[in-house]
Amino acid sequence: MQSYQNPPGYGAGYAQTQAEVDQGLRSFMLGVYNNMILGLAISALVALGVNKLAVATDPSQAVAKLGNSVLLTQFGRTLYATPLMWVVALAPLAFIFLFSFTANRMSAAGARGLFFAFAAVMGASLSTLLIRYTGASITQTFFVTAAAFGGLSLYGYTTTRSLSGIGTFLVMGLIGLILASIVNIFLASSALQFVISAAGVVIFAGLTAYDTQKLKEMYLFGNYTAEEAQKASIFGALTLYLDFINMFQFLLAFMGNRND
Repeated sequence: MQSYQNPPGYGAGYAQTQAEVDQGLRSFMLGVYNNMILGLAISALVALGVNKLAVATDPSQAVAKLGNSVLLTQFGRTLYATPLMWVVALAPLAFIFLFSFTANRMSAAGARGLFFAFAAVMGASLSTLLIRYTGASITQTFFVTAAAFGGLSLYGYTTTRSLSGIGTFLVMGLIGLILASIVNIFLASSALQFVISAAGVVIFAGLTAYDTQKLKEMYLFGNYTAEEAQKASIFGALTLYLDFINMFQFLLAFMGNRND
């Protein structure tokens, strides 16, 4: 993982050349991406592990059935067919609130540990995707998301155009998306779900570019100590991680083939 023991460009009064600024920016963004990738890896491994424990491959080991074809172990029945499913589904949101309320007080090491714990809990929540969709379509959608994310993040990093204007619009769109999703829980409208999925892809694609540019500007115009820089890279990783995960889920709603 990227080290920040002596990051060029940090600290009040530091005499910076352009080369030092560029090197410091590369180090900072590398730290953001490294932490984000580790978070995604943790989520993927936990999702696979939970799915392995929850789904019975041998009918003799099954204690319940989910849908028409998915056989569940006792662990799976407890996780997916009891009120515990709501705890698992809402736990990532609780972590987001915890990040928000403790951001200023936690250390860089504490922020990293909390982020990785959040990624693990998110992985448990995402394990339901492995039941609803085929493995092939999940893999395909993941690589499509990775390619799209990489291109959009690169655009946000390299463009000289300010994206602050569309950022405000995207945040407003995100609020509308959340409200529409809540409404559709009760309506269960396939047409509205299609619109929500399409809007979600567009919104999180835009947020990927916007958040990348925002992180770049935060470094260039900020004045951080080494400890603050490490913590900023964790929160930056959390932001881009959420952009990736949400774009992946909305794309999966379009591209994914459901299990029978």
